[in-house]
Parts: sequence; structure tokens; C-alpha cells
Amino acid sequence: MFGRKPSSNSATDLDPNSAFEMIQKNKQNPEFILLDVRTLGEYNQSHIEDSIQIDYQSRDFEKKVQELDKSKTYLVYCRSGMRSGASVDIMSKLGFKNLYNMAGGIMGWENCGLPLK
Repeated sequence: MFGRKPSSNSATDLDPNSAFEMIQKNKQNPEFILLDVRTLGEYNQSHIEDSIQIDYQSRDFEKKVQELDKSKTYLVYCRSGMRSGASVDIMSKLGFKNLYNMAGGIMGWENCGLPLK
């Protein structure tokens, strides 16, 4: 698999190109979820195709995340990698096992020239 384990041990960090490769390999996989944890405004400006959005900064973030299927694989991203890193820490504590954090966030994704919707 791609990436490396970050120091928090709650998720594997992927660079944007590795994240793109993982997304492409899992396009038809219902067990793979691409999670954008930016605000709805940020998401509406641009996002990665087929992602779902749950705002890390919302009061009910943890409640909404608890409603997700813990058995699925999640690739989490934000603007720069800070909120997604914090999100995967929360998700790990809630019992999620298959977590990936896109290091560098959507800014890194754009810098690599990868497609946005």
C-alpha cells in the first residue's frame, strides 16, 4: 500500500499523487469513501469528485462521523492537511480502522495539477 504511518498512528499519510492513484483504483469500490472535512463553502468552491463533505469545524462533526460505517476505508482531506489529520485522530478513537490522510490537502492536490470538480 502507499504512504507511511504518521507519528499519531491513527492513519496512513498519502501524498496527493498517491491519493489520486488510490482514488482511481477504488472508483467502483463501495467500501471506499473520500471524505472532505472542509466547510461547505470551501467544498462548494471546488472539491475532489465523488467526495462527501462533513465539516470538521461544525459542532456535530463527531456525531456525523459516528454515523458512518466504521468497516469502510476512508481517505480524508481538507485544505492543507491539518483538519484532516485531526479528523482521522477522532475517527480512530471512534473505532475506524482503515484511515488515510491526504498530506498537503487540496492545496497539495492543486499544486500537483490533479483534477477538481
